[in-house]
This record gives sequence, C-alpha cells and structure tokens, in this order.
Amino acid sequence: MNLHRITLRNGADLDGFRRAVRWLMAEELAPQHIVWSLDDAPSLFGGEEVRDAPPVALPRSVARLVELGVCHSDPERYALLYQLVWRVLNGERDLLEIASDPLVHRVDAMARTVRRDLHKMYAFVRFRRMGGENLERFAAWYEPEHFILEASAPFFIDRFRSLDWTILTPIGSMRWDRHALSFGPAARREDAPDEDSFEEGWRGYYESVFNPARVNPAAMRAEMPKKYWRNLPETASIPGLIQTASQRVEIMIEQEATMPTKRTPERALEAMWDQEPKTLEELNAIIAKAGPLVPGATQAVFGEGPKRADIMFVGEQPGDQEDLQGRPFVGPAGKLLDKAMREAGIDRGQAYLTNAVKHFKFEQRGHRRIHAKPTAGEVKHYRPWLMKELELVRPKLVVALGATAVLALTGKSTPISRSRGRARFGTYDGYVTVHPSYLLRLPDEATKREAYEAFLNDLRRIHDLAKADPETGELPLAAE
Repeated sequence: MNLHRITLRNGADLDGFRRAVRWLMAEELAPQHIVWSLDDAPSLFGGEEVRDAPPVALPRSVARLVELGVCHSDPERYALLYQLVWRVLNGERDLLEIASDPLVHRVDAMARTVRRDLHKMYAFVRFRRMGGENLERFAAWYEPEHFILEASAPFFIDRFRSLDWTILTPIGSMRWDRHALSFGPAARREDAPDEDSFEEGWRGYYESVFNPARVNPAAMRAEMPKKYWRNLPETASIPGLIQTASQRVEIMIEQEATMPTKRTPERALEAMWDQEPKTLEELNAIIAKAGPLVPGATQAVFGEGPKRADIMFVGEQPGDQEDLQGRPFVGPAGKLLDKAMREAGIDRGQAYLTNAVKHFKFEQRGHRRIHAKPTAGEVKHYRPWLMKELELVRPKLVVALGATAVLALTGKSTPISRSRGRARFGTYDGYVTVHPSYLLRLPDEATKREAYEAFLNDLRRIHDLAKADPETGELPLAAE
C-alpha cells in the first residue's frame, strides 16, 4: 500500500489542512493511505507536494468541527478530521447525527474541549500596562491548553479595538497595533509586565462587590480553575475573602443594609485611573480593561461620533446587536432613531451617541438574549465614565433618551412624562425625550404614529436648539 505523507505547520494549520483536503479528495486518496505529520516532527516517509485543487463543499456543522478540531493539541487531530471529511463526502453526509459513532464522539469531544479553552481565555486574559515611553501599550500572559491563539483573535480585536495590545503565550504571541494583527514566536512568562497600578483598583472593586453570604469554593474552582489563578490579580484577594466570609456575614446581619463608606465600587473604579484620562481613547481603554459591571455582555460599547459634537445623545445601554457589533444604536431602536434624525435634519455623523451603561445586560431565554433593565445601582457604577465622557466631548446640547439616561445624568429618578422637554444637566444645556425603544413597544399602529410624531417634534426642537447662538439663544436664518 502506497503511503502519502502530508506535512502541516505545527499548531493550528487550518489553511494547510484545507489545501491538503482539497488535493487528497481530488486524488481520491482514502485516510488509510495518508500519514500526517508536523513540520518539526521526524518521519520515515518522504514528503508529498500538495497541489492546487478545486474546493470541496462540506455541511456547515462539519466545517465548524474542522475549524475547532485543528486547534486541539492531540497529535492525531488531522488524521481524525480527514477521516470525518472522507466519510461525510463519501456517502455518510448525516454522519454527525450518529452520536454513538466512535469517530464522531471523539471529534465532538475535541471540539468541546477547544470551545471551553477559548471561553477560559476570553474570561481570564488580563492586560497590564507596559513600561517605556509609550504608556498606552498593554500586554497579557496566558497559558492555553490548545492552539487557540489565532482562533481567539477576532474576539480580542472586537473587544479591545482601540488599544495597542499583545498576548504572550508559550505557543506563540499575538499583537494588535490598533490597525493590523500580527503573530510572533512563543514567549516566556517573564516577558510580560509585572502588576500595574490598575490592578490595585480592580482588586478594590472585586473586594467591594464580593458577597460573603454566597461563598461556594467548589463552584468558584469550577468556573475559575486554580491553574489560572496566578495570572489573575483578583485571586490574590480570594483566600482572605473566603477565610473571613463567616465573620463578614455576621457583621452584615448586625448592620443595616448600606454600602460601606470606606470601600465602594465607585471609589474602587476611580482608583483604576492611575492618571486622569485626557482623551476619549484613554477613557475607552480604561472602560475596556475594567470589564463588564453588569451580568452578561461580550464587550464594552463605547460612544461614537466627533469629539466636539453639537449634540450628544445618551441612551440606556447597548442592546443585542450593539453588543455583537461593538457600536451604539445599530439595532432596531437605533434604526428608528436614524430615521427620525434624518427627518428632523440631524446628521448622525455629526452627533455623538453613547449610553449610560456601557455593557449589555440580558437574560438568556433559549437562543435569544433578552434585554434586562439595569438597576439604579448599576447605573451609578457607570456614572463616572459617563461624566468623564461628557467632559471630553463638551457638546452644546445633551439629549437624554429615556428615564435611565436622566437618572445617569442627574442622579435622580424622574418620569419622562414630568421631565420631557428642555433641561439642565450640570453646566450643560439639555433636552429630555423618550428612548426610541419605547416607540417599538407600543401596542397599536395608531398609538405608534402619534408617539413617533411627538418624538420627531422633539428632535426638530433639539436640532434648532443645537444651532442656536450660545450667547443670545437666537436661531440662524436657515433654521427660522
């Protein structure tokens, strides 16, 4: 029996495997005729040139298993995956439906392991500020179990697009310079920076929200295995928090249910600012590094628009689409706002849009993520970010879209029915109107049309106010 040796790059060589599969299928070479090896693995067999061949069409579920499977550290992964592809393309198209098949069972287990490794990497990578002249570079050390560096890249680019960062691992390194992604050689733990000042503030926040009444070490270790602890700043606090949990519960029972005055989430968040952010980019970097302060969310959704916009719109929080795309007001409510802005003569590109809460809070119901309204405490957590954002944008007019935005801007809960219209937010002229999502929830078309017309009138008034002379309040001739 003639054997053909296919040599692939060490690690997760998805492109090389795809090229090999196309050629092998074109040559009708069965799995038992193939020997798979890595470029640094010795072999007794000669090399084989992989030539160009037409693509092959795989079911989406099989293609996804291949993408995950090549990331696994099992040295037999390519042989197993080719067996799977061969069988699917040779009469067993529904092979994945046979869960009892030994090959399906093994490949599926590999994919689950890789997914779990990716999830842990997303959760446990912690960036630290690098030393040197450029203080806006960050680096993180992480030790994955499998070859997931390239597969994890889209997540970190989407979440930390505005940062210059590097992730160092024993299997390779990955660098994003705000514009392009590049991969480098393996690194050592000592190549990563030591603890920075941000981590002290993060530990303070972690300790301030730690609930001693819900301590469950077994569950904590299940979600955060101890092998990751040495790379996580908050874990230095865990032993002491667990040791004193019973005493703290007794104190909580004896005292009133009030926030401690010496350590609050707000103070802890402010402590993360080792230096006052002077630009929106610096502020966004801090928000991204702080991570979600509400349950759920995959990334922070920053404000969007020119830095000296005439109008700054403040909504409640990102929705499902905003969370996925990393941009504010791109979901159904955002599309309705766009429509009304166009009709009112407001150019979205010249306005600044943001949210009081920077992460998407939701409840999982089946495959759907349902919006969950942020609590007053959660809005308060995010208020320092919003106030600093307001200070950096310095708009002529601040528009509060909905009651949550009013709460964030004023610190007071006020019904829209009482506050709608012109307002004052600190030193800024403001205007209060409904959130466009309110219009989407109305029960019948007649009510929707009436409410939309009122919303449109608000936006026309907002447009005029933003064009008014700041000294006299007079409108330009074009707006009269």
